[in-house]
Amino acid sequence: MKLKIGMASNPRTQPIFQGLVERQGLELECEDIHGSELFYRQLKSAEFDVAEMSMSSFMIITSQGDTRFVGLPIFTMRKFFHTGILVRIDSGIELPEDLKGKRVGVPEYQQTAMLWIRGILQHEFGVAPPDMTFWMERTPDLSHGGLTGFAPPPGVTINQIPAESSLGEMVASGELDSALLYLSDRNLVDRSRVDLNNHPEVKPLFSDPRAEGIRYHEKTGILPINHCMVIRRELAGKNPGLAEHVYRLFVRANELCEAQRMEHMAYHVDTGLVAEDVLRTQIVKYGMVANRRVLETAANYSHEQGLTPRLIGVEELFAPELMNV
Repeated sequence: MKLKIGMASNPRTQPIFQGLVERQGLELECEDIHGSELFYRQLKSAEFDVAEMSMSSFMIITSQGDTRFVGLPIFTMRKFFHTGILVRIDSGIELPEDLKGKRVGVPEYQQTAMLWIRGILQHEFGVAPPDMTFWMERTPDLSHGGLTGFAPPPGVTINQIPAESSLGEMVASGELDSALLYLSDRNLVDRSRVDLNNHPEVKPLFSDPRAEGIRYHEKTGILPINHCMVIRRELAGKNPGLAEHVYRLFVRANELCEAQRMEHMAYHVDTGLVAEDVLRTQIVKYGMVANRRVLETAANYSHEQGLTPRLIGVEELFAPELMNV
């Protein structure tokens, strides 16, 4: 069977791109695409048989009755997104709490990274979405929200960044106080190109982002999930066992990635950079058993923030045969 797969290349998907995983009868046509563009294309036309998908958009369309896709508990992108918040030096923002009353820029309000950032700001630092004024870069015709009928949740003010400008330009000029999330990679839907990370008037909100990530993880046990893989429901329905087959391919790719990481462990331990027990801990795991709590937290944030009109259960999202893996 031939499968067209869309996903971004990273260490955990590279073994599949490179053909290092036994495909067991599957012919894979893999396309490397930036996530921002991929989700737009998949939401618009279900272009790929199997594709990386925004967890936030997946929950939103599921709540709307759009059942074109079945989720696979493969989580290819995870990150402590709130540790990357950027602020202007002259904004008076020194602590997360100082974001109250500020003008903040985002690529797109509904995207998963922003779901986590808003949830963490609210639950860790007491800054709720209505406390800030949002400016969004992506336009309705080139955004995930444009395909899902997104409208600002009650109490939240969202302005559109003018088409002739960009999020990066507005932060650099002082029109915005902060970029809660900043994307400058070239793709179909994001247009910012200013290098804010090295701009003299901009600094990270957290002076030690790594320490904040460690603090949050030690407190909550959560490593936020950004993307999962989905398969077209019609295809999975016609081919029993296909969803699990694809899942096992990605699990094997993840195992190869972990094996490569462990090969370098001795060097890092010998240099004293990190303790051996830390390196031996596998943080990125696939499957529902290891990730149910993180997924349920994301679903709670989505409902709490008004993106989904009801609380989505993980059973609605993922293939039934993979619920216990």
